[in-house]
Amino acid sequence: MRKIQKNREPRQLTEYKKQPGANYEGFREKDVLREGLVQEQRGLCCYCMRRIRSNDTDMKIEHCLSQEDREDQALNYGNLLGACKGGEGSRPKNQHCDTKKGSHSLSFNPAGPHFDLEAKIKFLGDGTIYSENPTIEDELGEGILNLNLAELKAGRKAVLVAFQARLQKGRPLNSARELQKWDGSQGTELPEYAEVVAAYLRKKLR
Repeated sequence: MRKIQKNREPRQLTEYKKQPGANYEGFREKDVLREGLVQEQRGLCCYCMRRIRSNDTDMKIEHCLSQEDREDQALNYGNLLGACKGGEGSRPKNQHCDTKKGSHSLSFNPAGPHFDLEAKIKFLGDGTIYSENPTIEDELGEGILNLNLAELKAGRKAVLVAFQARLQKGRPLNSARELQKWDGSQGTELPEYAEVVAAYLRKKLR
């Protein structure tokens, strides 16, 4: 998971919300939403940081506050995120992200302007994602997002190990410059699980 900087909502959504009785199901230009979400998330799932593409076979449009709990937020662009398919069709224990989350609402939003993700979400060397906040820790776990599923942990660990191995072979690292390749500040598509390396580099800079 990484901090997402939201862009301005698509013009089509702004115009649609002016219509009487506007609701999420009635908005027909969801391809515009997908494109915007994937771009601002630098091509990564809002939760697990796997690759997503802007089509309905590769991603879902996720409501951080579920439509069941907060129908008033269903068309709020700040509440909309791009999520991977999360093992859709698999056994529940193998599902993750929005597919596992279902109709639950989260206590945090990775795109929330006041959510300090760096302080709340952390990574261990073995690929574990965790939080010292008990509520968030529970939501990251098996019951809601299932982000410590074995394959996700392995993916995060592999990216960090590969990066560390590169450091051992290469020239001295300019951590500040390297961080820009992993934190999304360059505005380009990020590698999968990018925040794991970004968090590692921020720690080195401190």
